[in-house]
Amino acid sequence: MINIVDKQNCCGCEACVQACPKHCISFEEDTEGFRYPVVDKAVCIDCGACEKVCPIHSPYEERKPKRQVAAFNPNDEIRSHSSSGGIFTMLAERIIQDGGVVFGVRLDENWQAVFDYTETIEGLSAFRGSKYVQARVDQAFIHVRNFLKSGRKVLFTGTSCQVAALRHFLHREYDNLLLVDIICHGVPSPKVWGRYLDEITQNAVRAIRDVQFRNKKQGWKRFNFDLTYDRQGQHYNISSWHQQNHFMRIFLQDVILRPSCYACKAKAGSSGSDLTIADFWGINQINPAMDDDKGISLVLVYTEKGMEHLTALGLDTWDAQYEDVVRFNPSIEISKPEHPKRNEFFAKLDTTESVVNLIDETLRLPLKVRLKRQSRLLASKVYHTLRKTLGGGKR
Repeated sequence: MINIVDKQNCCGCEACVQACPKHCISFEEDTEGFRYPVVDKAVCIDCGACEKVCPIHSPYEERKPKRQVAAFNPNDEIRSHSSSGGIFTMLAERIIQDGGVVFGVRLDENWQAVFDYTETIEGLSAFRGSKYVQARVDQAFIHVRNFLKSGRKVLFTGTSCQVAALRHFLHREYDNLLLVDIICHGVPSPKVWGRYLDEITQNAVRAIRDVQFRNKKQGWKRFNFDLTYDRQGQHYNISSWHQQNHFMRIFLQDVILRPSCYACKAKAGSSGSDLTIADFWGINQINPAMDDDKGISLVLVYTEKGMEHLTALGLDTWDAQYEDVVRFNPSIEISKPEHPKRNEFFAKLDTTESVVNLIDETLRLPLKVRLKRQSRLLASKVYHTLRKTLGGGKR
């Protein structure tokens, strides 16, 4: 029987709910906005099915990739709407062209992340781009199994813990299944995301027209958070550099991640995926000739099946050293440490009127640090002013 005492021991994959033969497990949201399993003990027969499919209860072994490459989609339009190089779309298109089904994450009518599937190439657009909020899995694993048993090809893409959970849920290998995970440093709270949307749109979430966590109009590395919505006949656009956007800052500072993300059991290839895709951070230093700031994908190849699917794309790829890849993207192997103000942030969340102000308060540097930075900045300005005044420069 699933019994979550330490919340680090539940990644929210919902495999236990879908595996339960008595349907006696439901998911309930806690005060932080994360969902956890609750068992109806009066109905439970203690069969252990829920524990067998839990990726934290039974983690897979770590693996090193057979190959690690840089690549990008030659279609600039698709690449521009993808978080990195657009390789997911190319893999997904081949599956659909073969009569298959693709599972991914989209944003629903409340702009929360949910799993869904598509059987059309047009439907892939909803899955493109990052969604920096934990997605509800619901019945996705059951749908995957049904399609596989009917002989359909299936591409499933998700976080590493979700891929590991699906493998446990299926209990066996399928030749017609391609598993692709993403390098993830953690999933943020849907509750915080919802509160943020309500505040910046003045409770007009249903009037939102589009959300892009990573708009690349200013470049791949300097991406923007971009949101558009309508209110009282007026059209509004909120666009800001990710280092200045409140939600992105609190997410990237690891304050609002799910507790299990600080001790992830699906790192270092232990998800059991065929391929892992991500941004190839550091390509501008490792192979600067390849970096055009439009987005480069990193593809880690773990299985022969994954190698076959990648090769079939016919891409020009560039092979990298694994050590270089991990140096610029340590989340491949290492979980992020919990932010020291995480508990304080969530303790104040329900009583604060402005989540934006709470984010500012949480991320405000201590006075000593701010004064030290200001002192360094002032010293630098004085130094450059004196050099200019006294005619300092190259000799």
